[in-house]
Amino acid sequence: MSPDIHQLIIVFTAYIIAAGSPGPSNMRIMGVAMHDGRRAALILALGVVSGSIFWGLMAATGISAVLSRYPQALLVLQVLGGFYLLYLSFRAGRAALISTENHRRLLNEQRATAATLYKRGLLMHLTNPKSILAWIALMTLGLGPGSSSHTVVPILVGCAVLSVTIFCGYAIVFSTAYMIHLYSRIRRGIEFTLALFFAFAGLKLLFTVI
Repeated sequence: MSPDIHQLIIVFTAYIIAAGSPGPSNMRIMGVAMHDGRRAALILALGVVSGSIFWGLMAATGISAVLSRYPQALLVLQVLGGFYLLYLSFRAGRAALISTENHRRLLNEQRATAATLYKRGLLMHLTNPKSILAWIALMTLGLGPGSSSHTVVPILVGCAVLSVTIFCGYAIVFSTAYMIHLYSRIRRGIEFTLALFFAFAGLKLLFTVI
């Protein structure tokens, strides 16, 4: 096995673990899939995928050097990401407090357009500093000893394919009839869990800035 192939396997394995593990983006996709359906969740997931590919391109073009020279740029991302997660926590918490009937009426009144869903997914990933840090780590793994600069392209293409598979996979699995039925039964518990999760993640980001 050549060094480049060996490095690619390591990178792809690390990406699957990082992108597939529960996080703000996956949790949001799951929530949208269960109460807005597959189409909405897939559009949101495509926004997340776009954000992931953007950070991948930035990492490949040397943004790590920029962040090391201007660390305040990462602080800005942390603050924006923290407040955005707190905003999501507020929305989930509010949804958990209202009745199922009022929640359905609210969803019908505030049905998001495809452009809005895409922007939400994109914004969620772009304001997550962990995304760029993860990509920097992946590039470091992929361009280790014995690799070449030509490894960058297969890393980006492979991770892009994995990104679509993972995030859209969440959208498809959690928009099945069974999951939608389950959501209708335990909606408040799910929304409350999401509110706590987003609040914890947002506060954690903000406290790292202090």
